[in-house]
Order: sequence, then structure tokens, then C-alpha cells
Amino acid sequence: MERRKFLKAAALGSVAGAFSLQSGEAFAVNNNVNATAQSAYDLIAVMGGEPEVMYARAIESFGGIKQFVKSGNRVIIKPNMGWDRLPQHAANTNPKLVVAVIKDCFAAGASEVAVFDHTCDEWRASYKSSGIEEAVIAAGGKILYAHEERYYRQVSIPAAKRLKTAKIHEAILDYDVWINMPILKNHGGAKMTVAMKNYMGIVWDRRFMHSNDLQQCIADLTLINPKPALTIVDAYRIMTQNGPKGRSEADVQTPKALFMGKDLVALDTAAVTFFNQYQNMPLSDVGHIIIGNEMKIGTTNIDNLRINRIRI
Repeated sequence: MERRKFLKAAALGSVAGAFSLQSGEAFAVNNNVNATAQSAYDLIAVMGGEPEVMYARAIESFGGIKQFVKSGNRVIIKPNMGWDRLPQHAANTNPKLVVAVIKDCFAAGASEVAVFDHTCDEWRASYKSSGIEEAVIAAGGKILYAHEERYYRQVSIPAAKRLKTAKIHEAILDYDVWINMPILKNHGGAKMTVAMKNYMGIVWDRRFMHSNDLQQCIADLTLINPKPALTIVDAYRIMTQNGPKGRSEADVQTPKALFMGKDLVALDTAAVTFFNQYQNMPLSDVGHIIIGNEMKIGTTNIDNLRINRIRI
């Protein structure tokens, strides 16, 4: 990482502290950690490798996928797959990362691993152009449909402030384990897409959310049960402007990074702070993250978390 980008990261706002993926030897030093066991970390941040290599290092640091996936489990993976865009445009989760997780789940004894997204562009084109459909099938996974209302069931969200009910994709409700796999990118409406925003691909009626305080509705939606067992943020390529679909490869940077954890708010805080090295986006502008902290869905105070930074 260029020195100027690291210095900019170190000077970021007070909410997130000075979270960064540092260059050189300092990058491998753990932050606020007195961890003796591999699984003792709250958040893993990796930089410098290909998607499958970064995933392998991150999940090893978390104690292995068997911490989350047991033999015989049916696993549902929800990536960003909503746009008729090629992988190099960074509108969708990197297919190489999705494949790495699928293979690891099968190695842990999963009986089935399936993938879906409620796309924004035409679903057939989005599934194909993203490269995810082909990659999932080649890895032995299963592609699920999400383009018709019959695939969704109504659930209540008692603790919500605005989104009191929502129709959620049946796979989220029926499978044993679900893994949230967003890509880090700019978003015109929600400001940023990361872990919390990726929930919009599991709900049927997004129009209601857009017209009824989108930021609050995103936070409300993350209160549904079950919650993801694990969230893996793809930041191999990031769309820094003109999101969520982008216009060209000129909108894309390639930092080669990955974040992993269970706290959605903390992951979003870390990822957005990292994003600021490439494009200014104050965390205070991303309302659903701030609301998530206020509602105690998670924490923006990542300075107090046990973070393992890994440089490949």
C-alpha cells in the first residue's frame, strides 16, 4: 500500500479510530489483542493475496470453517450477485472467493451448499455475467432462484423501528447455516454496500425500504433471525464511485483485501474506514451503520475489538 494512503487512513475520524491495513512489518502486528487461541479474534483483516488465499488465511485465524459448519449441514451463501456486470467491474462478489468458501464448506462435511441473490438487473444475466453461477456449479454447489415472490415468506421483526415485517427468502429461513458474502463498494442511495446492506438481497419488497427511511430499514432488516454464522467481505476489487453498478473499470481500485467476522456493524465500520483510503466517505454519512451502533446491533468502536491483521 502506498505510504500516502496509509497516512490518510491513520488520520481518519474518531468513530472508527485509526483502523488501517498497514504496510511493511507493522501490518502483521495484532491490534488490541491478547489472544492465545486462534478463535479468540473478533475481526480478521487480510491484504495482499488472491481471494482464495486471503480467505484461507482468514478462516484459519478464526479457527477454521468447522467452527461454523458442521457435518451434514445445509449451507446457504448470499453474495452480491445483483448486477449484469463482469467480475472486473466490482459490482458483484468475486467468484473465486465464493468458490473457496463452497469448497471449504464441503470439506467440513456440508451436505449441500447453495447460493442466491435477489438481483436488481435481470436475474439470468446477473447470475451469468457475475461469473458466480458458473463457478458455483463447477464447485458442486447449487444455484437457487430468487426472482419470484413465491420464494419468500413473511417474518416479523419485533425490535424494528420502521421495517416491522418483511418477506425473506426461504433459504435463509430453512437452511442450517448462512454465510453473508458482500462486496465492499460505493452505493448511490445507501452510500455504501457492505455487510448490513447485503441483507437487501434476501428480502422481496425493496421498494418499501427505499421509500420508508432506507437507512433505518437496512438496520431493522439485520435484526431478523437467523443471523449469518459468518460474514466475509470481499474487498479484492472495490467500486469507489458510481455504485452500486458502476460505469466502467475506471470506477474500480484493486486493494486485494478481505474482512471476516460476525459483528456486522464492526465489519462495516472497518471496511468503510479502509475504503476512505481510496474515496472519501465519512462513516457518519453511512446512516445504517450509525443506527446499527445506536440499536446495539453491533459496534462502531472497533478500537476495543481483538483484530488480527494479516499481510500476505
